[in-house]
Formats: sequence, structure tokens, C-alpha cells
Amino acid sequence: MFAGLTKPRYPKAAIGFGNGTVTAVSLRRRGNGRFSLRGAATTEIPADVLRPSFDERNIIDYGGLTGQLETLLVEAGLAGRKRWSVSLPSASARTAIITLGEVPATRSELDEVLDWKAETAFGVPADEMRVSRIKISASPEAKTRYFAAALRLIVLDEYEEMFASLGWHTGLLLPRAIGESNWFSQSPGDSLLISAQRDGFTALLMRNREPVVVRTVTCGKSEIDDEVYRLLVYYQDRFGPDSAAGGLDYLLVLGDAMEREQVRSITKEAVGEAIDVVRPDELGFEIPEGGPRFDDLAGPAGLASLGWQ
Repeated sequence: MFAGLTKPRYPKAAIGFGNGTVTAVSLRRRGNGRFSLRGAATTEIPADVLRPSFDERNIIDYGGLTGQLETLLVEAGLAGRKRWSVSLPSASARTAIITLGEVPATRSELDEVLDWKAETAFGVPADEMRVSRIKISASPEAKTRYFAAALRLIVLDEYEEMFASLGWHTGLLLPRAIGESNWFSQSPGDSLLISAQRDGFTALLMRNREPVVVRTVTCGKSEIDDEVYRLLVYYQDRFGPDSAAGGLDYLLVLGDAMEREQVRSITKEAVGEAIDVVRPDELGFEIPEGGPRFDDLAGPAGLASLGWQ
């Protein structure tokens, strides 16, 4: 679904910025739409080098970060590659579902309304953001909806300037959660991504490969369990009884802030059934034993998989 956010043919490799890490990955496609690693590596990024933020510049040590990226590509066996997709840190971008009460009569009026809705959703003037949006299925009340992803230009410009200095061509820059949720692209029914970050988590509920709920929750680590419980109760109350499969088909949990078994226990309390956290091989992604962690790979690899769509 997210392939519709932009039109070019995508690279089969991606860079992913995570919670204090950066990952480079190139994929190989297997039979039946499955993927394996062609090359990959992950390295840590100190907070005095990169500090993700939606509102302020992210790159603190420009030379330090470019040096780490160049070393990373050598470690991944991907030195010399120039075309990349990029998943940016969760804190650097925002996502939302925009709902229209009425559809304007002209395209220019529609653009004006969508800009105004984006300003309201993201709290930033439209001319200070780059907003990618795609029309999704109508709401239960038959209202027109769009999924939108926003980056502030002050943030986007510094990343693009850095990539250009490395000689990279990066036609696709999207929030990390979009790449992570792309592993649900072949999964009908209901799928829920919970992606932890330093100050909480981002949740994306997909129904039949389209987003229906987007939540970014800011909270301390000790509060995450309660917030996940509230999210699941909301899902059960609003969506659970109407799900074609009677509940969540896939639950993907990423990030060190959450214990998978604890999330499984929370699902039982919230929706009445213990739901197992899906493994990468169940999503069509083969990672060799001892290889990079799926937590680090999921975002960039999800974007790299678009190279076959």
C-alpha cells in the first residue's frame, strides 16, 4: 500500500536510522515473495552525533555521522552503492490519518483543505513541511481519508544535504514505522505494529493492508505496558468484533523497551486471547542465525522490499 506514496522504481537497498543505531541492508528475493539478506550491518550512533527531533535539526556532528555511514557500508559489503531508500528515526517524522468531512469540488480546493488538515494534525505550517499522502479506504461513516507522513523541511534538508555529500541518490525518505509496517503488505485481515522509541512508541493498525489507526504515544518506559493495554482495549472495542478473523492476525513488536512475552500477556488481558508476536520468518523474511537483529532490520528492509513492487 505504501508504495503509492511515491512513484519511482525503488532501490533494493536501504538505510535505517533507529533508536541510537543506523543499519544498512540490501535484500535478495527468494521464491514465493520471501526475502533474505544480500548484505547488512548495524552500528550505534552516540547522542552527541545524532539527536532525532521533528522540530529541530538532527545532525550534531556532521563529519562524525558521515564517517560512520561510510564505515557501515564497508562492513555491510555495500560500499560503492549510490541508490538508497531511507527510513528516518521515529522522532524525526510524524504520521496521521486525515479525514475529510466533505470533498472539495476542485483539485486546488482539495489541496488547500489537505494542507490545512496537515497543519492541524502536525502542528506546523504547511509551507514548513514536506507531506506525503495517499488516499485510503473511506471511514465507516463513508468519509474520505488520507494517510499522511510529514517531515519538517529544516530536518529533511540536512539529511538530504548529507546524503548528497556522500554521492547518494535517495528518492524515498519515510518514517521508520512505514518501512516496518510494510511487512504486513501481503497480509489481509488485521495487523498491529508497536514500534518502541526512546520516549514511548508508535503504533500502526493495518486492516487489509491499509492503516486505520495511527498513534504516537509519548511516555516513560515504566508506562509502556499500560499504554499498550489501552491501545489494545481501544482496538477491541472499535475493531475487534468486526474483524474478519475475529481479532488480530499479526502482532509485530519492535524495540528493546518492550518484552515480547509481556506484550503477549497484555493481549490476553485486553482482548481475551494471548496473541503471539510474529516472527520475521512468518512475514517472509529469512535472517541467518547470528545475523543482525530484526528490530534493526525491519524498517530499512521493509523499504528495500519495495524494489520488487
